Amino acid sequence: MKKEKPKVPKLESIKEIHRMLDLPGPKHPLITLFDTRDERINLSRLPVSYVTTLYKISFIEKLGGKFRYGQGYYDFDEGSMVFTAPNQVVGSTSRYKGNEGYSLIFHQNFLQGHPLAAKIRQYGFFSYSSNEALHLSLQERTTVASIFRIIEEELNSRIDDFSQEVVIAQIELLLTYAKRFYKRQFLTRQAATNDLLQKFEAALNSYFQKEEPIDRGLPTVQYLAEQLNYTPNYLSDMLRSLTGLSAQQHIHEQ
Repeated sequence: MKKEKPKVPKLESIKEIHRMLDLPGPKHPLITLFDTRDERINLSRLPVSYVTTLYKISFIEKLGGKFRYGQGYYDFDEGSMVFTAPNQVVGSTSRYKGNEGYSLIFHQNFLQGHPLAAKIRQYGFFSYSSNEALHLSLQERTTVASIFRIIEEELNSRIDDFSQEVVIAQIELLLTYAKRFYKRQFLTRQAATNDLLQKFEAALNSYFQKEEPIDRGLPTVQYLAEQLNYTPNYLSDMLRSLTGLSAQQHIHEQ
């Protein structure tokens, strides 16, 4: 008899996450921010893997263990960021002491009525996997930490008619900096990106040299990304930073 895979729990609200962490109810029902240095936050209460209907932006200043994403564990340098979108499988750390950083979690309805509600889908790094995390320089860490502190102060000290507008402005600023820092990461990892381009061209040439196009048509970005162990968005963004063309454009050029 085939053994069924354990069902991954789904967390659908900020209130549910607070309850699972045995914390008081959130001050705002659609957004919360955790400072992992807060002794009240016991991350071991979270499931090892879970799905949420929420956005999550994590800034890891110091990690006392490994971060779980899907079925794997990943090590991070100090000063990393991870972005997850609704309905992705995410997870907790394998050890919980010595963690320092922030996790901003918000429901997409928090952005309702603001241009960011539609624009947030354009930030490809929400579809990167954890081994494609953003690694920050010391100066970049200072910038990111200052934005998280502004959000933390705004959520903890005053909820008024302007709070949502102020917090959304900070989230958008945070995402803009992340976009800039990812581009810097692609450029500074020149050896890795050049190696990627060679492997991508080799995989593309191999596909066309066989009879694959006759039987299956053009290769998809998803197919090529899987051959190179990247997510499609990360592959396209790296290629675009290196050549000016996305993965899809490279396929059509070939």
